[in-house]
Amino acid sequence: MGPKKVSNSLNSATKTEENQSQPQPVKRQRPDSNKSSVNNVASSSSPNSKTFLLVALSLLVATTAVILTNDDVKMFLIQFTSIGSNTLEEVAKYTDSAQYVEKETDAVSEKSSQTHDIGKDSAKSSELHASSPVESGRKGEKLEEESDDRETREGVNNIATQSVKVDEVLTEGSDTKNVERDHTKSDEADKEIKKESEEDQKAKSKRESYENSAITSKGDFKIRKRLDEADKALQMGELKKALDLFDDILKNKSQSPRALWGKGQVLDKLAEQQKSNKMLEEGMALMDKALRLSKTPDLLRMRIAEKLGDRQAFRGWSRKEAETWRYMMERYPNMPEFPHKLGTSYLKTGQNELARELFTNLLKENPEDGFSLVHLGFILKITDLNYTGAIPMLQKGIDSRQPGTLDGRFFYHLGDAYMRTSNNEMARKVYQEGANAGLFLSADQRSLYNAETKITGRPWWTPAETTYLKYLTMLENNWETIRDEGLAQLDQTTGSFSPEEENLRETGDWKQFTLYQRGRKNENHCRKVPRTCALLDQIPEANGCRRGQIKYSVMHPGVHVWPHTGPTNCRIRAHLGLKVPQGPRIRVGNETRTWKEGKFIIFDDSFEHEVWHDGIDFRLVLIVDFWHPEIPEHERRSLSPI
Repeated sequence: MGPKKVSNSLNSATKTEENQSQPQPVKRQRPDSNKSSVNNVASSSSPNSKTFLLVALSLLVATTAVILTNDDVKMFLIQFTSIGSNTLEEVAKYTDSAQYVEKETDAVSEKSSQTHDIGKDSAKSSELHASSPVESGRKGEKLEEESDDRETREGVNNIATQSVKVDEVLTEGSDTKNVERDHTKSDEADKEIKKESEEDQKAKSKRESYENSAITSKGDFKIRKRLDEADKALQMGELKKALDLFDDILKNKSQSPRALWGKGQVLDKLAEQQKSNKMLEEGMALMDKALRLSKTPDLLRMRIAEKLGDRQAFRGWSRKEAETWRYMMERYPNMPEFPHKLGTSYLKTGQNELARELFTNLLKENPEDGFSLVHLGFILKITDLNYTGAIPMLQKGIDSRQPGTLDGRFFYHLGDAYMRTSNNEMARKVYQEGANAGLFLSADQRSLYNAETKITGRPWWTPAETTYLKYLTMLENNWETIRDEGLAQLDQTTGSFSPEEENLRETGDWKQFTLYQRGRKNENHCRKVPRTCALLDQIPEANGCRRGQIKYSVMHPGVHVWPHTGPTNCRIRAHLGLKVPQGPRIRVGNETRTWKEGKFIIFDDSFEHEVWHDGIDFRLVLIVDFWHPEIPEHERRSLSPI
């Protein structure tokens, strides 16, 4: 609004000069709210009064313009505002008003031009231009306005520059405060981190100094005293107390790895005492839960897996055992023992092809993996009957002496492979090495599942030495009844004989008809030979032998049974001759004998034995396995079936 009002006043003054034809001071009015009052006074007063008021007003405006356009004054005002008595907030207000100052620049410029015109006399204007007084006045006014505009613009630029400096001062002050606050916050955060680090270090040091730290999770560490007390009770055999303590912990800490593991162990021991499969299964379920918790420490998980896999194998849960090792293999892919255990669990369940694939892949990754070599050689030997292919793998694996390779099974099958390829010298050497390593009872007695009790071992036994003379005599006295029922089952249309499936034959036809196995009666077969089974039911040491069999055995001419040994020394094997032609014979150890009808020959089949049939008719015998007489009753109950 200011610039527009000044321009209108300038136009009015010009018209007045033209009417009077004389140079007169230009009547300039202040562009403010008092404009109307001034005009009224001027119109109502005398000419002298009007002139006085105009001069006074002009002097006031001129003084203000001089102040505003003077650089020294402007610098003083800026310095005074930013440094002197005003606060930073007031300086900020001044800075905010800089834009307003710039907007008013045009008005100030025009005011300055008008004021300078009043202060000049008409003579000076005539000197500038030799034209008519009116024209000279207009030109001089224009030049002075241009000069004043330049000065005003320079002054405004200086004000703007100082305003920028004030902004910089404010910004620096604000940045300084922000930096100081940031430093303060950073220092506080560093102190907090340092404090937490120190606390973590102390806690870590405390955990590491704990004797069971390697099997204790962070959560379990908080209740370590209660866990230690329960573990101590378990170690001391106080199973009831240990069970109560672990149960109490699990009420509030149901995911405690050590408590689950501890209770699982307690139930395993109680299951053994009480012969309870249900309790054993409950214990295995707890172990499996602890095994799969993400917070279970690695060392504890290893211990759990070992125990759980063993218990699953004992229970006959080979597939569950395989699941355990598969889980461990996936969790610890760089630890070869877990794929090794998975491969052996495949073999236990007859999944030989899965085992073959696994061990083959392991050997591609590491051709010197002795464990995989012996197991792949074992598969080639028993599944493919590839003796020449099995020998180098078994031999190289055993020679590596890596963990898991010094096993009686591998020495047994390596020696057997040498023997079946007519290298008896190497076979005997391997057997002797196995015996020297404690894997066999002797080079001749190579059974692998033996009694814990030290018992007598000899190839041949007499009826009296067995202590089962009365049972042997009863069967001999009924040998013809037993023979007739057996012969009736030889009929190919109605009989129940099946081929021998243990790969013991080199040549010929050898079959068997099983009545009892692993201490269990085959009811269907016994119904076919009822009188024979009625006799056998009277012999608990035979029909209850969990590591033996009772069966008919028929061998046709041309049979040769490879030298072999039975799996255990826990039994004594008796053969009752039922139909014995000329030609069949048996070697046990270094002594060879033959059968007689109606009589028993008794031997320990854990010793190496070999059979031939060079006659012209079939041979029929009844095989009866008895518990070894020196194995105590409690051990018989605890031995796993074979």
